[in-house]
Amino acid sequence: MSLTNPAPAVTLTIAGSEATGGAGAQADLRTFQELGVYGIAALTCIVSFDPKDSWNHRFVPVEPQVIADQLEAIQTCYPLETVKIGMLGTPATIDTVATALKSQQWRNIVLDPVLICKGQEPGAALDTDQALKAQILQLATVVTPNHFEAESLSGMSISSIEDLQEAAKRIHQISGAIVVAKGGIRLEGQNAVDVYFDGTTLELLSAPKVGEVAVSGAGCTLAAAITAELAKGATALEAARTAKAFVTEAIRNRVSSAAPFDAVWQGGASGTSA
Repeated sequence: MSLTNPAPAVTLTIAGSEATGGAGAQADLRTFQELGVYGIAALTCIVSFDPKDSWNHRFVPVEPQVIADQLEAIQTCYPLETVKIGMLGTPATIDTVATALKSQQWRNIVLDPVLICKGQEPGAALDTDQALKAQILQLATVVTPNHFEAESLSGMSISSIEDLQEAAKRIHQISGAIVVAKGGIRLEGQNAVDVYFDGTTLELLSAPKVGEVAVSGAGCTLAAAITAELAKGATALEAARTAKAFVTEAIRNRVSSAAPFDAVWQGGASGTSA
């Protein structure tokens, strides 16, 4: 039997499992599938919302050796060039992942910098934030902070599009990475605006807001879509534009549940991936 289709780009996400499926590795893998890449996940933690406690996070880290084992198998099995980094959760996990990343060359390392894990004590969360900035941020080729993360990384408050632009420039300066700063619905105005900055090109990625409430998995999906497009050979700016259109449709086609938040549905965005 002859093969008529080219092999898909193998694309890795290193992320947590979110039990309701709206975010984390589940959202990443659905995005990868819809955009035509072969998705693989190495799980770093298990997150399950607690319906008996106002849907707060229950956070369980995967043992570092288990994470190392997953990455050893994945990196030995496939000639990987592109990876997305999602929730890592603990300094030990960050150290393990940083070691694995440094063991080979990468064309694309997309960091979605989850700086606060809501299931952790404040002191542990701060340690994790500092470890992520020290060990992972400098390895990233693209970083996709949300509003809170952009404030933390840039050291400034963000209340306008102009602020978000300045924050993107500052994050690029400290990391060397291309920045896609996600303003989303957090900023006033009729449009959900993100900022792309690569050191030269500054572009606003804008689309009409779909509702006024954040939807679970939107940030994960945007970063995963950028990752998938980069794996297929798109430029970073092309990838960011495609990802913006993809996540807008995924939000528009959201899935409701008994939880107090909706989740994006990547399948609803498939028409934009051509």
